[in-house]
Amino acid sequence: MPQVTIALIVANALVFLVETSAGDAFIDRFALWPLGPAFAPWQIVTYAFLHGNPTHLFFNMLGLYMFGAPLERFWGARRQLIYYLVSVLSAAIVQIVSAFLSGSPYPTVGASGGVFGLLLAFALFFPRTRVMLLFPPIPMPAWLFATLYGALELVLGVTGSESGVAHFAHLGGMLGGYLLIRQWRARKGYSE
Repeated sequence: MPQVTIALIVANALVFLVETSAGDAFIDRFALWPLGPAFAPWQIVTYAFLHGNPTHLFFNMLGLYMFGAPLERFWGARRQLIYYLVSVLSAAIVQIVSAFLSGSPYPTVGASGGVFGLLLAFALFFPRTRVMLLFPPIPMPAWLFATLYGALELVLGVTGSESGVAHFAHLGGMLGGYLLIRQWRARKGYSE
C-alpha cells in the first residue's frame, strides 16, 4: 500500500470535515492569502489541505491516488513525501507571485499544485502509460495528457479565463516538481 499517498488523502478528508464544521474563520487562517495582513507563513503548506467543496476535494484526491500511488511504489515513501511537499511549496510561491502581479485579493485553497507536480512526474517516469479522461472518455499516453493539461493551464492563466481557479499554482506545482527531479538526476540519487 502506498502509505504516504493514503495518509495525504486521509489528512485532506479529515481537514475538509473540520473546515466544513469550523467555517470561515478556519479558512481565513489557513488558506493561502496574497502578501498582506491576512498572509501567514504556515499558509504555504496548509492551503493544500483545504478545499472549496466536495467535488474539488474528490478530484484532487482522485489525482493524488492515480498519480501518487504508482510514483510512491516507484521511488518510495520518503521521496514521495518530499516531492509532494516541494510541489505544494512551489505552487504556493508561484501563486503568491501571480497574485502580487495581478493584484488579486483572493485566497487559494486545494491540493492541485501538489497533484499537478505528481502528474508531471508520472508523465516523466511512465510516459507511455494510458490515462483516460473522464469528459470526454479519451485514452492518451501520460506524456501527452500532462503536456496538454499544462498547456491548457498556461492558456487559461494568461488569458484570465475560468476565474476562481489558480492556474499558475498548478503550473508552479509542475515547475517545482520538475526542478526537484532534475536535481535528483544530477545527484544520481535514483535510477530510472
